[in-house]
Amino acid sequence: MTSERADQPRTSLVSPSAGPVTSRVQVVLWRHGQTTWNAEGRFQGQTDVPLDDLGRAQARAAAGLLARLEPRLLVSSDLARARTTAEALSEVTGLPVELDRDLRETNGGVFQGLTGAQIRERHPQDWAAWVSGDPHHRPPGGESRTDVAARMLAAVLRTAGRVSGDGLVVLATHGGAARLAVAQLIGLPLERVGSLGVISNTAWTMLERRAGPRSDEWVLVEHNARTLPEPVTIEEG
Repeated sequence: MTSERADQPRTSLVSPSAGPVTSRVQVVLWRHGQTTWNAEGRFQGQTDVPLDDLGRAQARAAAGLLARLEPRLLVSSDLARARTTAEALSEVTGLPVELDRDLRETNGGVFQGLTGAQIRERHPQDWAAWVSGDPHHRPPGGESRTDVAARMLAAVLRTAGRVSGDGLVVLATHGGAARLAVAQLIGLPLERVGSLGVISNTAWTMLERRAGPRSDEWVLVEHNARTLPEPVTIEEG
């Protein structure tokens, strides 16, 4: 069973065929840099873990690359690891960082702070349901993938709707939440979100909303990308 909504946009993995495209809005879903919990393999969820030294360096390097795309808006999850990542891009582009709680990672409830081995040992039934891909399962005290997909879709559409004509926006967010947004936008059943490869720290996924005379379509342009021209640098002195 999928979590389709009546207001969900028409989606596609290919270019629309019904008439000319009148505008293209690109949305970059940018995963935050590394934290100590990432390095330790702990389920972070909505625990507010900051970037570590490597994560801050990753954010600065990726920001120089993303600046080449000349984003028009920069919106971030309010969790520190995403916000600090977004601030690195703000320093290069001058864009203010806007915060949106809907861009948060999945609330993992009792899973948060535990490694995979610890979760399997302490919560075997909930972990089995989680790894099975059941989009409606909620860990005790947490959210389901259906819950997260709905709020992520709302955040993407809300932000993309602020751009008139062509343009690009960057959303600094989290790996699991970003993949659920992609699934919603391209029409992939949430049970199959695992078919989308993981997004590495400070890599991004780009989608494009192609508006035509009769409808909009969302196209997956890049996934887990970090390959762009030479970065923009800030003059020091």
